[in-house]
Amino acid sequence: MVLVAGCLGLRASEIMGLQWGDLDWDNLTVFIRRSATGKHIYETKTEGSSKPVPLDPNLADVLLSHRERSPYKASTDFVFAGESGQPRWRGILLSDHIKPAAERAGIGKIGWHTFRHTFSTLVHSMGTDLAVQKELLRHADIKTTMNIYTQAVAPAKRKAIRKLTKRLLEG
Repeated sequence: MVLVAGCLGLRASEIMGLQWGDLDWDNLTVFIRRSATGKHIYETKTEGSSKPVPLDPNLADVLLSHRERSPYKASTDFVFAGESGQPRWRGILLSDHIKPAAERAGIGKIGWHTFRHTFSTLVHSMGTDLAVQKELLRHADIKTTMNIYTQAVAPAKRKAIRKLTKRLLEG
């Protein structure tokens, strides 16, 4: 889940709501179709939030490996299902696993949204076009991202995801 958050910049509720059928392996694309908070499934935050996100082949391999180990493999099963097959509780994951790992790594205070902010910062630091940053974060208004608006092209978004995923997977 942390790799998905770091490599794709998804909101925690979007990660929890991902189902295997949302991943288009042939076109390396993730479709954001829902959010999950606890036992509740919602529509995406905004219309712009439901835009597809490019999936790097290396992250796709990690997800396929996760799927092989998961007891929940059907297209309607949640990618990060808990023991019941339902979405995990993000607060428990954060307090029991992510925060302790961040403390051990010397990172300090961390929350789910930290990954989204870090994604934005890293993509920006790699020189990614502002419009591409807006599209990758799926913000409805570029003011939320950087206060500039132009249309991003798909190859530029894919290049940004590939570059960031490579950096994160290589450590």
